[in-house]
Amino acid sequence: GNGAYGTNVSNPSAYLSPTLGNGTREQVVAALVLNGVQNERNCWWDSMGGSYGAGATGDARGKSTRLQSVVQGALPQWFAVETRHRFEKKVAAQLDHGGFNVFLPLLTQHHTWSDRRKIITVPLFPGYAFVQIDRVRDSWQMVLRTAGLIRFVSFGGIVVAIPPKQIEDLQLLLQQKGPFSLHPFISAGQRVRIREGCLRGLEGILVQQEKKKLVISIQSIQRSLAIEIEGYELELA
Repeated sequence: GNGAYGTNVSNPSAYLSPTLGNGTREQVVAALVLNGVQNERNCWWDSMGGSYGAGATGDARGKSTRLQSVVQGALPQWFAVETRHRFEKKVAAQLDHGGFNVFLPLLTQHHTWSDRRKIITVPLFPGYAFVQIDRVRDSWQMVLRTAGLIRFVSFGGIVVAIPPKQIEDLQLLLQQKGPFSLHPFISAGQRVRIREGCLRGLEGILVQQEKKKLVISIQSIQRSLAIEIEGYELELA
């Protein structure tokens, strides 16, 4: 069994290139603001301790404020955030309480002892959660101030939005309680889509070893899951 903390939102968002070369004007500026806010936060906010530190410079604040007015209409986008060890649920609860759309994939485990049995839920991806942001500066600052949250996941110092399809497929797999296993991360290969059944529309990379498997990857956190697809009708994605 498995599940998730959070809700499913269908607001579209596009992949934001790490090079900032393929996004829309709003996405490019949004990434610049987010990275500016994250860098600024490193100077003046300590989320791990929940306290303020040294103030940011006036130039940095002024630049982010000017950029904010350009992107107030940017579409909501999903981002991965890194948390302290065993703070995933606390971070998700705080973000949810703050009005953010948050998604924390959970895995149900059955623990048996000599005198009792207990069912617990643990994060599917320890140390990570996903949050959807619909306003640029204020929302990002609020997220970064969450106790237990370390940072937005980035590549080469650039924060990258998650394609909505990756989140939707992961949510579908968890909602349908399809059997899956962790798989070494892969991002290249033949992409296929399940055509029918409860997992209709699920996309991933086809892996043919001893058994046919469909591998679903979350690029931003370099994690993959695999499901066996014997008996499913497939089409090229």
